[in-house]
Amino acid sequence: MTRKLKVVTIGGGSSYTPELIEGFIKRYDEFPLTEIWLVDIEKGAEKLRICTDLARRMIAKAGLPIEVHSTLDRRSALKDADFVTTQFRVGLLDAREKDEMIPGKYNIIGQETNGPGGLFKALRTIPVIFGIIEDCKELCPNAWIVNFTNPAGLNTEAVFRHTNWKRFVGLCNVPIGMKMGIAKQLEVDPSRVEVTFGGLNHLVYALDVKLDGKPILQDLIDNIDKMKLTMKNIEDVPWSSDFVKALGVMPCSYHRYYFQHQAMQDHYMEEFKTGVSRASKVKKIEAELFELYKDPNLAIKPKQLEQRGGAYYSDAACNLITSIYNDKHDIQPVNTLNKGAISNLPDDVVVEVSSVITKDGPIPCKVGALPIGALGIVQNLKAYEIVASQAAISGDYKLALLAMSMHPFVQSEAVAKPLLDEMLEAHKEYLPLFFKDKHV
Repeated sequence: MTRKLKVVTIGGGSSYTPELIEGFIKRYDEFPLTEIWLVDIEKGAEKLRICTDLARRMIAKAGLPIEVHSTLDRRSALKDADFVTTQFRVGLLDAREKDEMIPGKYNIIGQETNGPGGLFKALRTIPVIFGIIEDCKELCPNAWIVNFTNPAGLNTEAVFRHTNWKRFVGLCNVPIGMKMGIAKQLEVDPSRVEVTFGGLNHLVYALDVKLDGKPILQDLIDNIDKMKLTMKNIEDVPWSSDFVKALGVMPCSYHRYYFQHQAMQDHYMEEFKTGVSRASKVKKIEAELFELYKDPNLAIKPKQLEQRGGAYYSDAACNLITSIYNDKHDIQPVNTLNKGAISNLPDDVVVEVSSVITKDGPIPCKVGALPIGALGIVQNLKAYEIVASQAAISGDYKLALLAMSMHPFVQSEAVAKPLLDEMLEAHKEYLPLFFKDKHV
């Protein structure tokens, strides 16, 4: 009898679900999935139904014996799960729109995972993740939770800092996107490129790059001004060659928000004045995608999904799950405890770092010290993440104010307080911990 192999996806009505299904289909020989459960909430019921139907068509087309179940009852899905993936958005895209637009009133960048927007996404999300963990302790205590929900690094920090659940890995598509981008610039197959990563989620650096085993990082840095390395949702402000040469490592797209802050703020404020946020654009993309997904003749992931901004999502998620299942000992970048991997950061903080993937989880690679030019912003953001995670689990207004004031986008308590108050009120429905004493 074939051993049951069960995956549960929280946020199964996400437009990314076909990516995940495609990833499992492609890896069936290595990861013989027997059932996948797609879970969502009442507000996502219609999208869940559409995604479930498409998933079943995709699997039928592939001729694989994988059962697809869907439910609005998380606990019924989690029973005896082997892997649980999270890809949900508390408050849906309406909440993202507020995260992106409210800070602009204060001349501060509104961005989904960075700054005030990222803080509020974490405040809404972390208590939900903790609830999922409590269910898993009871219903599937041996499951691995693979978290793709943003802010992935901050969520992972909260889990390792404030729970005793260890089978948790944070994941992001930025590192794999960087690797694929480098391969594209070099016009080579990605399998020939090896990148060593270290830093934080959405603040990760390429510390070393090899082509066919030969170091090429310095060559890439020397030609950084000729390279196009960004993401669909981040303005492609060119890097200064002199700056990156001095830095000595390759930054990711999100570093532009910190090392090119004024240019990114100017661009954000121009867009803010139009009243059109990235969230509103994503709503339009999603509406079009779900119209495609409804087509009873569609049985593949539509190419238009690439416009959504989550390129390589399924590769990152399914590669990790397959490697844990098969005890592969291959190297992948994940969010996990540092444990000495980055020598000039504390052992007990969560970092995004190249790690050996085993059946017992990731073992972070010893990548050495971050260069001094890269270290400062990482230390700043890690301190912010620690305070933000404490605020999220406690509903402590003072800690939320401190976190908001600490973030490099804000760095002013005088601005942080009215901005915090407005965003708390705007997201009140999803922040019960902050309103239990009606102190705002």
